[in-house]
Amino acid sequence: MMLIKQVGVYVNILNCRLKKYLAEVFKQNNVNLTAEQYLVMDTLWNEGTLTQQAIAYILQKDKNSVTQFIDNLEKKGLVTRSISKEDRRVNNIVVTEEGMALKDSTKELAINTMNKILEGISEADLQTFVAVTKQVCANISDTGKAAEALVL
Repeated sequence: MMLIKQVGVYVNILNCRLKKYLAEVFKQNNVNLTAEQYLVMDTLWNEGTLTQQAIAYILQKDKNSVTQFIDNLEKKGLVTRSISKEDRRVNNIVVTEEGMALKDSTKELAINTMNKILEGISEADLQTFVAVTKQVCANISDTGKAAEALVL
């Protein structure tokens, strides 16, 4: 039972420390983004214009969080909202020229940061980590209905 508890604790610690560390590295390098804002920008850089709903789905974040991230990115001049021509209720999120100007240097910084964080860990161990993490995520998705049965 202790091992199960350690998994939950260390997953949480990893998440918190990773976000904090990346934010510190960004700050030291004059990149005005949080780790979560970087994830939104990286998603847009990779996928192009997306709806807020699509961003929320890709990042597995709730709509309110994504709205807040986009609000802050918009204030920084990195993205704009564009009303969909097909459905006026839908906002498309578009990266501005200023946002595109950050792409290469910010991605390089994030990759270098992750390489430093993962230093000394073998590729085989990283592949195992990814495989196990994916399985845990799949188990959570598959047990959504089963979780109702666990409620006492």
